[in-house]
Amino acid sequence: MPRRVWWGLVTLVVIVALVSTYAVTRPPGPPVLTQRDVDTSVQRGIEKQAEADAAAPADGSVAHATIAPSLVLIQTRDTVAGEQQEGSGAGVVVNEDGTVLTALHVVDGSTNITVTFADGTTSPAKVATEKPESDIATLTPSKLPETVVPAVLGGGVAVGAPVFAVGHPLGLTDSLSAGVVSALDRTVRVEGDRKLEHLIQIDAAVNPGNSGGPLLNKAGQVVGIVTGLANPTDQSLFVGIGFAVPIATAGGAAGSPPR
Repeated sequence: MPRRVWWGLVTLVVIVALVSTYAVTRPPGPPVLTQRDVDTSVQRGIEKQAEADAAAPADGSVAHATIAPSLVLIQTRDTVAGEQQEGSGAGVVVNEDGTVLTALHVVDGSTNITVTFADGTTSPAKVATEKPESDIATLTPSKLPETVVPAVLGGGVAVGAPVFAVGHPLGLTDSLSAGVVSALDRTVRVEGDRKLEHLIQIDAAVNPGNSGGPLLNKAGQVVGIVTGLANPTDQSLFVGIGFAVPIATAGGAAGSPPR
């Protein structure tokens, strides 16, 4: 066999051997993603989320369960110019003495105040302290329930944080609405030239009967006291903007005797 042909055959054999070896030993390429893979992954994610949702109750459920034993219904009944006037609002028990923190305008000027505790205990109450510039008052009931459960007071909140307003809107007792903090440090004009400052703005629904009730974070801690709602039509209907006094202001405001 001519030398040139022989070397050609040797070269061909070597090339074939190298190609075969590479085909066997080369690392595998990236796997091909199929629709079945996608469907399986999505289904697995749905199942895991369902398991997590079942294991952990929603924030609103936690907040409501935490505050429910401390929530108070406040009712007023007075005779003005020969006519009987009634009002209602909410409040929250803040210490073991049964002191109720609420909005001043709920009880302002009333001489006949009744509070109803979470267990159904009813009692006359009197205004103990008030701070008009913050629309905050405290009430002292003459009778307490067998078990007094003070609310847990929280700290500050940030814009965008989830919050819950709990109260008795439009006579619907023990109602919770959810939203977020829309803004901080708001100033609102309430009567004449009187202003409330440094308020928390929220989009959680608030209506007449929510006033004085607690604004909660997702842990059920009180971060504010609901004071009112934006009312451009003078019809006291919620238009997506409510306000609350920060708990640091509300707690510190309850130190002045009634006028």
